[in-house]
Amino acid sequence: MISKGKNFLFLFLLFTVIFSVTAQKIDSIPVSANTSKSSVAVNEVAVDTLAMDMEGVKQMELMQADTTLVDNPLVLLKDTINSKYNLEDHAEAAKFDSLWMRELYEYAGLSNSMYYEIMDLDTETEYEYDLPTDTLKLRLQKLNQKTPFNVVYNPSLENVIKSFLTRKRGLMERMLTASQFYFPLFEQQFDNYDIPLEMKYLSIVESALNPRARSRVGATGLWQFMYGTGKQYDLDVTSYVDERSDPIKSTEAACKFLSKLYEIFGDWDLALAAYNSGPGNVNKAIRRSGGHRNYWNIRRNLPRETAGYVPAFLAAMYIFEYAEEHNLRKRKVDRPYFETDTIHVKSLITFDQIAELVDVSKEELQILNPSYKLNVIPYIDGKDYALRLPKSSIGKFVTNEAAIYAHIEKELKSKESALPQLVKEAEENRIRYRVQSGDFLGRIAERYDVGVSQIKQWNGLRSNNLRVGQRLTIFPRKNGASSISTNSTAAVSKNQSFPPGTKIHTVQSGDSLWTISKKYPGISVDNLKKWNGLNSSNLRPGTKLKLCECSS
Repeated sequence: MISKGKNFLFLFLLFTVIFSVTAQKIDSIPVSANTSKSSVAVNEVAVDTLAMDMEGVKQMELMQADTTLVDNPLVLLKDTINSKYNLEDHAEAAKFDSLWMRELYEYAGLSNSMYYEIMDLDTETEYEYDLPTDTLKLRLQKLNQKTPFNVVYNPSLENVIKSFLTRKRGLMERMLTASQFYFPLFEQQFDNYDIPLEMKYLSIVESALNPRARSRVGATGLWQFMYGTGKQYDLDVTSYVDERSDPIKSTEAACKFLSKLYEIFGDWDLALAAYNSGPGNVNKAIRRSGGHRNYWNIRRNLPRETAGYVPAFLAAMYIFEYAEEHNLRKRKVDRPYFETDTIHVKSLITFDQIAELVDVSKEELQILNPSYKLNVIPYIDGKDYALRLPKSSIGKFVTNEAAIYAHIEKELKSKESALPQLVKEAEENRIRYRVQSGDFLGRIAERYDVGVSQIKQWNGLRSNNLRVGQRLTIFPRKNGASSISTNSTAAVSKNQSFPPGTKIHTVQSGDSLWTISKKYPGISVDNLKKWNGLNSSNLRPGTKLKLCECSS
């Protein structure tokens, strides 16, 4: 018994010493936000050493019992983070955040419903609803007194309000709930730019509060910026990032755009109309109406979508302001915001890696970081890309930042990851597919060898419903020309051989048949298609095109 007791005491002391050394090595990991490359290398050694020490513990335990510790450095890193720093969120607050995530994730698909509602808005049909016209007039008059918008009774506006209260009642109730998250952000920004706070209702009409909403003409985000307008207001759009989907940056851009439109027209109703159709169309409508500047007097001269746009905005304002009077029920949340924080990334990192390391679901990362198109946060010199996390997780990331980056670098090297190259090639192969009669997501996904979930992610779709004529962005794995006709990439081989002396052009990034034809006088787009057997105008960089009608 004495001999066995001594052996047990010896093993216990050995076990204690090993864990003491391990804890000291973890304490030595730097946590500075400005960690140098040399310190990252040191921490990579620390992670490796940690794994070696834990391997020793594992061997010792195997001698004593038939149990096994994992020796995966990632698992060890996660266990060390959780056990050493004991970062736990407040249980009630975490429950609120979880409910919020579910709400926003489920509501993301409502943008399509709102978009088509505005596109086909019928302002002439009358709907039966218990709302006397005199009561509506009185309420609109009260709204008009407290907002700079021109809120006056109009039969068309009454029809739209009653339409929303009957046909779109469920959508309005869900917007009332989701607005509790986004409206505080909007109101703060509008106050900074001296914009009427009621402008927040524009986001209901534009995107139904979906930061990844995308219209069939390519307008994107909460405020539905087109590519050119987004660039004009410093919203970055690249293969990885679309800042039109960033709630904070896009809201600031919307403030700048709306301020400029008000500066031009001096009227918030006209600024709204110009936001939707452009200042040029509003100016044309003013001229055609004989110089009138009241929205309702020029409305018949505006594009059809814009003609229903301002009434929809005013209807949303009325419904939100008088929701209780119409028994519209929202899910009132005890905390109408997330406890979140941001950190600038110092290396390319994927949502999958973040989810594994800090225990935040991929879906939650997508909601908190909607501007990253491919679930990848890039690292580019001279650019600052931020990761937004719940505060319960940000501590884990910041405290172990150097070790996390060291692990990611090692993981990418060990897997010989070609992620950046794959993304680059995908961007070059991107196509815009027009939905045909009889198409469905499964068929389109099969044609291009991609997943249905990928198509939905690339296009911000929350359902499987498609409309004929709808445009889809696709990053195909297959060569499109071999499986699709006119919507596909040109099927000209990069390594195609030509007779000696044949004049050729090697396609560069950004080239199109039109720009190429302009470089060579006497050659048209039709010539290039005919001579090279092209059935599409899409080109891949590196493709060689013949510049003459010569046999190959």
